[in-house]
Amino acid sequence: MFQGETIVSIDEKGRMAIPAMYRDAISSLCRNRLVIAYNPFDAGCLWIFPHGEWERVRDQVNGLSSFQAGHRLLKRKLVGAAFEVEPDAQWRILLPASARQTCGIERRAVLIGLGAKFELWSEAAHREQIGAPIPAPLVTEEMLSLRF
Repeated sequence: MFQGETIVSIDEKGRMAIPAMYRDAISSLCRNRLVIAYNPFDAGCLWIFPHGEWERVRDQVNGLSSFQAGHRLLKRKLVGAAFEVEPDAQWRILLPASARQTCGIERRAVLIGLGAKFELWSEAAHREQIGAPIPAPLVTEEMLSLRF
C-alpha cells in the first residue's frame, strides 16, 4: 500500500510524474489505471485511486439515496468529476485543468500515500493543514486509544 509524502512537479501541460517508489505497486494493483477525483472534505486536495479501489468507493457512493442533499453533493463532487488516467511511458499522468485550478495546484504539489489511495495537495493548502494541530473537538475515542 501507499505511504509517505513527496513533493512533485507539475509541468506546463499539467502532467505529474508518479514517484518511482509507487510504480510497481500501481502496476500490480491496477495495471496502471488510476482515477482522479475531488476530495469532497478538504479544499486544495485531489484524491488519486487505483482503479479497483475507486470502483469500490464509487459503488458505495452511488448506492446512497439521491433524496438526501448531502448524498447528492458527495456524488457530484466525488463521482461526477472523476477522471480516469494512465501513466505514459515516463510515468506521467495528466491532471485535469479544472481540477488543478479548483484546488490551486500549480507548478509544485505534495503527494501523500494514505494506504489505499493518494492525496494530492496544493503546496499552500498542504502547508496550512499539516502545520495545524488536530483541534480537541475532533479528537475521537478511537484516536485516544491509539498508542504511539
